[in-house]
Amino acid sequence: MLGCALVLLVAVAAVRLTSRSGLPSLLLYLAIGVMLGRDGLGVEFTDVELTQVIGYAALVVILAEGGLATRWQEIRPALPTAAVLATLGVGVSVGVTAAAAHYLVGLDWQAALIMGAVVSSTDAAAVFSVLRRVPLPRRLTGTLEAESGFNDAPVVILVVAFSEHYGEASWWVLFGEMAFELAVGLTVGLLVGRLGTLALRAIALPASGLYPIAVLSLAVLAYASAALLHGSGFLAVYLAALVLGNAALPHRPATRGFADAVAWMAQIGLFVLLGLLVDPGVLWDDVGTALIVGGVLTFVARPLSVALCLTPFRRPWREQALLSWAGLRGAVPIVLAIIPVVAHVPDSDRIFGVVFVLVVLYTLAQGPTLPWLARRLRIGEGEKTVDVDIESAPLERLRGHLLSVSIPQASRMHGVEVAELRLPPQAAVTLVVRDGASFVPGPTTVLRRGDELLVVATDEVREAVEQRLIAVGRGGKLAGWLHPEWRRRAA
Repeated sequence: MLGCALVLLVAVAAVRLTSRSGLPSLLLYLAIGVMLGRDGLGVEFTDVELTQVIGYAALVVILAEGGLATRWQEIRPALPTAAVLATLGVGVSVGVTAAAAHYLVGLDWQAALIMGAVVSSTDAAAVFSVLRRVPLPRRLTGTLEAESGFNDAPVVILVVAFSEHYGEASWWVLFGEMAFELAVGLTVGLLVGRLGTLALRAIALPASGLYPIAVLSLAVLAYASAALLHGSGFLAVYLAALVLGNAALPHRPATRGFADAVAWMAQIGLFVLLGLLVDPGVLWDDVGTALIVGGVLTFVARPLSVALCLTPFRRPWREQALLSWAGLRGAVPIVLAIIPVVAHVPDSDRIFGVVFVLVVLYTLAQGPTLPWLARRLRIGEGEKTVDVDIESAPLERLRGHLLSVSIPQASRMHGVEVAELRLPPQAAVTLVVRDGASFVPGPTTVLRRGDELLVVATDEVREAVEQRLIAVGRGGKLAGWLHPEWRRRAA
């Protein structure tokens, strides 16, 4: 227990270092695992089957947190491009990388295809952690977030097929099975997310801490249900979390905070475990292969897949260049590299070593340089407007809701008068907390950065009130002024 606590504290402290350097924190967690391993403090761990199980569980939590934290408004315009990148783009990347692994490195076709499939998935944890520090336009951020959330599913299907069923079925059967699994995952994820939303809205739980547990349980239920139906559990959990995270649920910020904490725990545990599993003395032999395969993946396969997928959408070459360089790898390829080891595929140990070294080397190159590349390409938004945080507590007997609203520094709600919020008649701002002091506002009270508001709204208008507050936070007092519904409410 003492060792686990110390590892967690060191890992938490390491986040501060990575936030300054621009490196994804996974590298330090892997380093902690390596230092604890056989060539460090001597901890022996070789159970690949257990690592695979824990890895899958951690990826479920990481994907769930990514879905809960993703704004539907940001990824909705990017869904077509992200879907093409996660399917056709993955296919192009697998084919090009597998050919390089076969002809340049000398792997047989089964091992080469596994290698190509394993490294073709961008990692949700790595992408989410880097994007939170890079002020990119919402269209690019939405594309990268949606792609990293979607492309795990087809890649997992390919890796399992190449590892366990290679040569047993024709290509058209493989594509048919992939389409079926993705369709099942899509259906289950949306269904669980929607039904879970209706259930949580209809039932007032006795404690606010139960809502985050319920939401994460629904995400896990989506994964388990899809897997039971032979569908894609990873796609199901991401979509279910996406639906739940964008629904007007009670205590939504608390739910996201809890999911973020659990995801950090999952990342730390997973990466440290993966670091324990590797043998650093053997990895030196895989550096040359990792540089070759990673070079083809980074400078040929990824740019080619992005160009083929996004040129029909008329995306500028600057955006294509940034999307090509932002295809970060992380825990997902390393976890997937365990699948052929468990299946006893020839050269599977070499595949795992090459993938591990590839992830470390190219994450070191891509993560810190992504902000620099964005500046060189003149892509960015400067200071992004941050949405107000709205937490809803149900008042069951009064058939109303008490909304707690926090105004962040970059919000355009700063300088807006209470009356200019133009809330529906069934809602009112009842209290403002500013600099530790509370007061009842009037219609001409000017809201400021850092204020916390208490807004009371009836059941019928709660969702409209939340949408209006978010709109004012993004666009200021004139947001939605020309919309006939808001004109009617303002009158």
